[in-house]
Amino acid sequence: MSQNLVDLQIDTSVLDPLDAAILQMENSLAHLISLTPEQRRGLTKMGEKSEAFCRAALNVAQQHAGIMARDFDIEGFQRDQQALDLLRPRILRIAHLYQRVTDTEMALGSDLMAAALEVYGVLKVAGKGKGLDEARRNLGARWRISPQGTGEPGGESGGNG
Repeated sequence: MSQNLVDLQIDTSVLDPLDAAILQMENSLAHLISLTPEQRRGLTKMGEKSEAFCRAALNVAQQHAGIMARDFDIEGFQRDQQALDLLRPRILRIAHLYQRVTDTEMALGSDLMAAALEVYGVLKVAGKGKGLDEARRNLGARWRISPQGTGEPGGESGGNG
């Protein structure tokens, strides 16, 4: 293989403890919510500059509760801030781990594609007349363009699939 971005052999003995740890995280974070894309688009978002504004507003609301409307939930405001403060370091760690996992997944896929292309290239050049024509045709089907909407195999174009 000419490309080997990652050489990873996963010891299957780590999978059960890993799955248990993921399950523990899911159970511990069961109160987290999921938003639809529409909900995400419609939300008022807090960026870096807005965070200082939110903290200052919480401080003002706590110090001057008498000026706030009776139904304004200062305690809820405070709970949201505390929850964010407690989650944020963990979010950063999970995001870093997620990035490493997805980068590894991408590198493994790239290594696999590079190796498969190398095999296919060898078949095209050295496999002729050696009983490998069918294997070469099967591998070559990946680049065949089928008519639009036929749903036939090999319907990918340009080799980008």
